[in-house]
Amino acid sequence: MCRMPLIMRLGGRRGEGGILTAGTGWHLSAGFCKERVMAITLTSLADLAALGFDDIIDVRAPAEFAEDHLPGAISLPVLSDEERARVGTIYKQVSPFTARKLGAALVARNAAAHLEGALADRPGGWRPLVYCWRGGQRSGSFALILGQIGWRVETLVGGYKTWRGLVVEAVYDTPVRSRVVVLDGNTGSAKTEILNLLPGFGVQVIDLEGLARHRGSLFGNVGPQPSQKAFEGALAQALAGLDPARPVVVEAESSKIGNCRLPPEIWKAMVAAPRVAIAAPRAVRAQYLARAYADLTADAGRLAATVELLRPMQPAEVIEGWQALAGAGEFVTLADGLMERHYDPRYGKHRARMEVPMVEITAEDLSPAALPRVAAQVADAVRRLAGG
Repeated sequence: MCRMPLIMRLGGRRGEGGILTAGTGWHLSAGFCKERVMAITLTSLADLAALGFDDIIDVRAPAEFAEDHLPGAISLPVLSDEERARVGTIYKQVSPFTARKLGAALVARNAAAHLEGALADRPGGWRPLVYCWRGGQRSGSFALILGQIGWRVETLVGGYKTWRGLVVEAVYDTPVRSRVVVLDGNTGSAKTEILNLLPGFGVQVIDLEGLARHRGSLFGNVGPQPSQKAFEGALAQALAGLDPARPVVVEAESSKIGNCRLPPEIWKAMVAAPRVAIAAPRAVRAQYLARAYADLTADAGRLAATVELLRPMQPAEVIEGWQALAGAGEFVTLADGLMERHYDPRYGKHRARMEVPMVEITAEDLSPAALPRVAAQVADAVRRLAGG
C-alpha cells in the first residue's frame, strides 16, 4: 500500500493556508511510491517556453485567471470565485482550521471533476506545470494529487507573483534592448498593415495595437481589450524576444491604446526615437480607411455612436453632417471629413513639437497590391535611421 508522500522543502516557506512550499530542485516523496514533485524557479521570461511543459495549469479562481495568467495557461480552478471568497471569510471570521478543512473538501471535489473532465485523456508521460497565486496551498494540493497518479508534475516557486515580477521588471525597470524606430503618418496611412509586412523584409516589429486589441483611436474598438496586466505581460514577452543588434519598429501611438497604457520604458523609447513617416494624399487615405474599417461601417448603430463621441470637440452642425454621411453610406466622404476637421490638425500639432530625425516616404497608392512596395521603402529607411 502506498503511503501519502511528504514533499520535502529546500529553502521553502509556509504558503497559502499553511502548506509547505518547496524551493528549487527535485523533492522526492518519502513514501514507498517515490512520486516526485519539482518546484522550478523562473529567472527570466524566456525560461517558461524553454522548459517545454505539456500543459501549464492555472489553479487560481476564474476571476484571477481572467485578469492575467502565464502565457498558454489553461484554467483548472481548484476553488471557484465564490468558494474562494467563502473559505477566506471563514478563515477570518471563524478559524483557520475550519477554513482549511472546508478548502480541502472543495479542492478534492474540484480536482476530481478536472480529472474526470479536462484531464481525462492525458497519457502517463504527461508533464504539467501547476501554479497558483504565490506557489502555495492551491497549486501544492493539486500537484500532490497529480503526482500520486504518476504524472511528472512540477510547480512554480512564487506562483503567478514570480511571473508578474519578471513582467514588471521588463516593462517598468528595463530599457528597451533594441533601438526603437517609430512608424508615423497621418490617420489612414496604412501604418498597421505596413508594420506587419516589415518582418518579410527582415525588420523586427512589435505590434502594440495587436497586443492591446485596439486600433488606437475613437474608431479603433475591435472588441474586449486585455487587462493592463495581460497587456504588459504580452509586451514583456515581445520585448524579451528582440534581437538587440537590430532595430525594432513600433507604430506611433499616444500613451494609451484604448484602455491599455504604454509602460514607461517603451514610451520613453518611442518619444526619443527617430521616425519614418508615410505621407499619402488625404483622398488616398480616405479610400483606405473606408476599406480598413469595413467592420465598423457595416454596423450603423456602432458607427453613429462613435461619431457622437466627437460632439464635445466639434460644432453641432459638423457632427450632424457626419451622421448624415454615415446614414447615407458615404463612408469615403465621411473619412475625408473626419481627417480634415479632426485627425489631421491634431497630428500636425503633435508632430510640430517633435525634434527627432525623420524620413518621409511618399505613398500615392495604398491599395493592397501597393502596400508591399511601401513596406520595402520603409524597411530601407529604418536601416538608414538605425545605422544599418
